[in-house]
Amino acid sequence: MNKIWLQQMGKITGFKEFGRNAPKRLPISVRVGNYAEFYEEWGEEEAKAQGSRCMNCAVPFCMGGCPLGNIIPDFNDFVYKGMWEGALKKLHSTNNFPEFTGRICPAPCEASCVLNINEDPVTIEYIEKAISDRGWLEGWIKPHPPIDRTGKRVAVVGSGPAGLAAAQQLNRAGHKVTVFEREDRIGGLLRLGIPDFKLDKVTVQRRVDQMEAEGINFVTNANVGKTMSVQEIMDTNDAVLLTGGSTVPRNLDVEGRDLEGVYYAMEYLTQQNRVNSGNMVNPSERITAQGKRVIILGGGDTGSDCLGTAHRQGAEIVHQFELLPEPPTERIDADMWPNWPMTLRTSSSHEEGGVRDYNILTKKFSGEEGQLRKLHGVRLEWGPPDNTGRPSMVEVEGSEFEIDADIVLLAMGFLHPEQTGMIADLKVNLDGRGNVKTDGNKMTNRPGVFAAGDMSRGQSLVVWAIAEGREAARGVDEFLMGASELPRSASTY
Repeated sequence: MNKIWLQQMGKITGFKEFGRNAPKRLPISVRVGNYAEFYEEWGEEEAKAQGSRCMNCAVPFCMGGCPLGNIIPDFNDFVYKGMWEGALKKLHSTNNFPEFTGRICPAPCEASCVLNINEDPVTIEYIEKAISDRGWLEGWIKPHPPIDRTGKRVAVVGSGPAGLAAAQQLNRAGHKVTVFEREDRIGGLLRLGIPDFKLDKVTVQRRVDQMEAEGINFVTNANVGKTMSVQEIMDTNDAVLLTGGSTVPRNLDVEGRDLEGVYYAMEYLTQQNRVNSGNMVNPSERITAQGKRVIILGGGDTGSDCLGTAHRQGAEIVHQFELLPEPPTERIDADMWPNWPMTLRTSSSHEEGGVRDYNILTKKFSGEEGQLRKLHGVRLEWGPPDNTGRPSMVEVEGSEFEIDADIVLLAMGFLHPEQTGMIADLKVNLDGRGNVKTDGNKMTNRPGVFAAGDMSRGQSLVVWAIAEGREAARGVDEFLMGASELPRSASTY
């Protein structure tokens, strides 16, 4: 019995023998010169050593931290033993697209790793990437079309991570799936919103190609509710799943907002991704930071993506302003493991340069002849909670300032999905935040109409979108067939 247990454990002293050793990033001078992914090759032996650090805890808190419920100890052990194809199968059992999450997930699983109590956690995200990349390299990832078809048809509206995950699950359940995308290419946020240096679009396209080979039909330039009628979709399908995302950005309603040079972050990022893919942009419409003074409003991932893009475009200087205080560098007593730590994070883009500043409120923009020239702001202090329970915001007397700016990028998050067109035509109920309201099976008030991802959850992570898509697929399958054998998403346990 002991021998069997030891064999299952892998290298039980690995966490004591090896420290955390993540893949190295290319030198800054190299990576800012192009839009390619910027990690150096991570050798097999290094990945195996990192896999051996997993302690195979009796209670795997890492799995609890993962919205997908990835079976992390198992694939870590497989990697340590050199059983890469087994690791891939285990990973695919819970995650349709580990090559996406292995690149762009903030790794809440690592925050919940037991080693993270007093040491550096297991490099779970990079192991996940290594497994999926190895799978593509070795040809282990192949199309898996269903053996039998149910005769049911499902429309998935939106081709971001939630829509793609749901489409693949539903197709493998035997339904005929058509994915409708309003843009001219498939992938949603993955394709147009996330910079190439974080997620190469070849990585997205090869998964789309696999899904097409499995029998999924993709229709681009199909804006349901505008260029394509909602009724047509309803009449030709047995179920409809809405996965269009939370796409209405938070605006900044201040004087000078309409000046040339003030843009939403997604206008900026989407355009650059299109240029990278070979699209021509009218010079009069080109948003470029080359030689310019750039200010980014918002300190989250989108702001970081804008920062990295501005570096690659050759900005003269970039400031990133955040309304909230600077987070602590270490956990405070009230923010303890295994919760996601509310600490300061330094992304690859922050490593590349730029000036970060906190507690700043933008009061107005000013310019000349319709062109932005300055941002006017004031510093803040945060006082006791107001009647909403949130800390009160107090402007610091005498702290007003102005700063030269040629471009301001609004990266302050998103409010909710677009409520005109499709959502209005379907007459689905919305929750208090303006998202599509669903039940426990992800179905709306309208029978046969489902919603998932940011469309119903609100702005969130790609890993949550995949989990939501998988759960919605199960709900749709159960609605169509009376029962479902599709796995339930861990996020719903």
